[in-house]
Amino acid sequence: MAERRFVVEGPQAVREALDSLLELYALDLTDPLAQLAAARGVEVVQVDAKVLEALAETVTPQGLVGVAPLLSAVLPDRPQLVAVLHEVNDPGNAGTVIRTADAAGADGVVLTAGSVDPHNGKCVRASAGSLWHLPVVTDADALDTIAALQAQGVRVLAATGAGEADLDELDGLAAATAWVLGTEAHGLPAEVLAAADVRVRIPIHGRAESLNLATAAAVCLYSSARAQRRASSRESAAES
Repeated sequence: MAERRFVVEGPQAVREALDSLLELYALDLTDPLAQLAAARGVEVVQVDAKVLEALAETVTPQGLVGVAPLLSAVLPDRPQLVAVLHEVNDPGNAGTVIRTADAAGADGVVLTAGSVDPHNGKCVRASAGSLWHLPVVTDADALDTIAALQAQGVRVLAATGAGEADLDELDGLAAATAWVLGTEAHGLPAEVLAAADVRVRIPIHGRAESLNLATAAAVCLYSSARAQRRASSRESAAES
């Protein structure tokens, strides 16, 4: 990190980061990804298994370890769908939410101050390459982020088990929306909940006490994405 670069490990992450890689270390230079990287001007170095194990963070590396510059991002103007993670320090959860946000077609993910660094190896792997597909803003102030989104006409929804609104009955999901989610252990602090436009609970129909963060994020983001796409389809049909 001191050199403003981080490790990208495994074929999937390497494939998605290919245009950003500075170097690639490979067991086999005939590996298609190694050849593709070399063709794009990446310095590809053949190493043995012991060297690759020393470079990698996993117990059994998958034959490729890349080095990429640290990512820097800002949200686009007037985003339609955003995930805001407040003080989420579990790298697996954060990476999975980034992947889910990407799959749902979100415009970006914001990690507030106190959250895990998305360059963390486990977070990179959990994102499954999505770290290179959408803006991931880091070290943001939660209240400033909420205010900035609201100023752009984005409705801010805080996911909380004690929310006054039930997700199944919530109107307006087709509007530009930011979902704010906190940790499973502590949830969202009072000042963040107060700053949101609506506090929303995900209904639990069975006997489970709650959903984990990544699952809750998937439910919330896809609820908005589905509503937005349906609204867009209706608008397109009306215009044709």
